[in-house]
Amino acid sequence: MMARRALALLAALALALTPVALAAVLEVGSRGGDVTAVQKKLIQWGYMTGAADGRYGEKTRLAVAAFQRRNGLAADGRVGPATAKAMGVTLSGGAVAASASIISADHRLLSRLVYAEARGETYKGQVAVAAVVLNRVASASFPNTISGVIFQSGAFSCVSNGAINNTPDSSAVRAALDALNGWDPTGGCLYYYNPKGTDDAWIRTRTVKTVIGNHQFAV
Repeated sequence: MMARRALALLAALALALTPVALAAVLEVGSRGGDVTAVQKKLIQWGYMTGAADGRYGEKTRLAVAAFQRRNGLAADGRVGPATAKAMGVTLSGGAVAASASIISADHRLLSRLVYAEARGETYKGQVAVAAVVLNRVASASFPNTISGVIFQSGAFSCVSNGAINNTPDSSAVRAALDALNGWDPTGGCLYYYNPKGTDDAWIRTRTVKTVIGNHQFAV
């Protein structure tokens, strides 16, 4: 009995002295799966180059700080709860799971657009649809807000048929967040269409830059 208690105490002491995987903050010196997954996001969004090696060094710190500045967060170069939420990840002690949480009204509306327009597409195709909306926001030829672009007269059929009001699934929510965080699989396209699902002659005059799933993306 005493031996079992002693082993239990030793195990508890070892656990207390072992670095906790579920760290509340990732910072310079951190290592592991959480760091790797965060780095993959940063590389995907263009904040850093190279490989995701799971080591939080100065290069990762600078990339995180750049992400934070773009997203209106305190640019301390550390990944705490607020930054993790903005990135759409959950610090999980070895792995980072994609979040399906809505972080803003713009994110909610963009998620609904993605779900209505692209729920049958691949994940990359869903991100691409969201990116087109954001590219329009950045273009002088379109309204300069997400709601303005989405509700522009005749812009999206899902607005006129009411599908924009459907509740988005977790994939659409994550895809919208990835686009908001800078991933643009279209390379700057302003239009997309399914050639099998439209008889609009004008849209076919646009220059197609890439095809993702059932959609052609054009400028």
